[in-house]
Amino acid sequence: MKNGRIKWKQLLICVALPLAVGALAGLLSRRGMEDYQKLYKPLLAPPSWVFPVVWTILYVLMGVASYLVYTSAASPERIRRAMSAYALQLAANFIWPLIFFALGATLAAFIWLIVLFALALACALRFGYIDARAGRLFAPYLVWLFFAAYLNLGVYLLN
Repeated sequence: MKNGRIKWKQLLICVALPLAVGALAGLLSRRGMEDYQKLYKPLLAPPSWVFPVVWTILYVLMGVASYLVYTSAASPERIRRAMSAYALQLAANFIWPLIFFALGATLAAFIWLIVLFALALACALRFGYIDARAGRLFAPYLVWLFFAAYLNLGVYLLN
């Protein structure tokens, strides 16, 4: 958004990418999500319908943040480093539900979630350095990952 105009094609691609990653991960781990219903869950576990709603919102926010960085006036090298951090955390995000739901490896998923949180935080900091709005758009994601870690650990300990 170097000149203040929205580049709709780039924005749509930036938003579609994390939504597609999330949808594919959900599709590949669908069976495990059914098994999740049978597990004991920690006290603050929300109903199942909350997860796809929250993740959709978070993926849209991630996509908008990536668009702000991608179209910024920052140096190409700084943008490349930030987008590399973004791609890495998005790949880690894709893998977590496979570990948790598809494999049922809740302890490994918890450890992976800690790594994912660190990667997402690094990405948010890189994004924020380029565009403060992009960094702030990652805040709900970081909060959700922290909450997801609580839920993940709770499921591990209770089952």
